[in-house]
Amino acid sequence: MKYRTIGTDPAHRREVSVLALGAMLFGSLTDEKTSFALLDRYVEAGGNFIDTSDNYAFWTDGGQGGHSENVLGRWRRSRGVGDEIVIATKLGARPLAPGTGFVDNPEGLSAKVIREAAEASRERLGVDKLDLLYAHIDDYSVSQQETVEGFGALAAEGTVGLLGASNQAMWRVERARALAAAAGLPGYEVLQYQHSHLRPRFDVPSDLFPDGSLGHAGPELFGYLRAEPALTLVAYSPLLAGAYVREDKPLPADYDHPGTPARLAELRSVARETGATVNQVVLSWQIGGELPVIPLAGASSLAQLEENLAAVDLELTADQRARLDAVH
Repeated sequence: MKYRTIGTDPAHRREVSVLALGAMLFGSLTDEKTSFALLDRYVEAGGNFIDTSDNYAFWTDGGQGGHSENVLGRWRRSRGVGDEIVIATKLGARPLAPGTGFVDNPEGLSAKVIREAAEASRERLGVDKLDLLYAHIDDYSVSQQETVEGFGALAAEGTVGLLGASNQAMWRVERARALAAAAGLPGYEVLQYQHSHLRPRFDVPSDLFPDGSLGHAGPELFGYLRAEPALTLVAYSPLLAGAYVREDKPLPADYDHPGTPARLAELRSVARETGATVNQVVLSWQIGGELPVIPLAGASSLAQLEENLAAVDLELTADQRARLDAVH
């Protein structure tokens, strides 16, 4: 396994594996026995960066979530896991009532919610301190000052280490970080956005993003990373839920545009040259790139996890990287 540092404050920064394990469906679509086996193998391979959220996976049963955090908590206790494993979680998108969702009825990012949701996550995970806590989605109903101060209070008390943001406009992330700096509070240092080798369209509206996607990594985020080297991007859905390799998994509509075939062709060409799978090329391309990117990949079987883990040791040549980067 290889590692990189996230965060800057010596009191909170962590050395994490360059491949993060997504636990979104653990305890729901992925049963507990399989979840434990995946976690055990990931840690055995040197992995130490696990991602979850307080709302995972509410959509599987119409509830409010908590399945993933609960399973991780039981796994931690049964294995005697301590702070050597970094568990990141998120708040803000948990439905307030069963049968609702994060578009119509999210918990939001008020100071009260931040405190109560973080406490509930700590209880489910069985930890005294959340290593990394993200604002999962934005909340325009409260002031950013309140949100920043809410997260800052938890950090000051020692119940939260690093802070992060996901699925927000870059101008909102920068404003929040500026407010935190002005108040002498910790700001977001880890950004979690969807990022893969294929480039998405950003103009496709959705219920959460009526003006087009704010959840995909794009030019503004990459420029931000270049300008702010202390930031790290955690790239979720790097393998597009299996769409690169499974015929029964079509590419999401966001990738249906004229630029996709050429990038797919180059990926497949590099995969043939290396003897690796397309999934492994995508992960290696992210891990060894110029910008600080940590792919966040889930797995529902040990075979999938082994494939992903092998990507850590896949070294792409400078020529292969240049070709993958150059395709438009």
